[in-house]
Amino acid sequence: MSAESLSADLRRLEEIVRQLEADDTDLDHALLLFEEGVAKLRAARERLSEAELRIQKVLDDAAGELRIEEVRE
Repeated sequence: MSAESLSADLRRLEEIVRQLEADDTDLDHALLLFEEGVAKLRAARERLSEAELRIQKVLDDAAGELRIEEVRE
């Protein structure tokens, strides 16, 4: 996953929050925005968890040779 898509998800989350805070959002639209926001948040958390695992792998290897490997589930 790219940092660019993480940035795009975070920007979209900010936009969703602004729209949900607006007084003129009807309930149906608010529910759709909320569902989208939850999906974006889950995707962002997953990307951050993957990045954390990759960083930990590099740190664990720092005692020996520097190696970066893709983390696969």
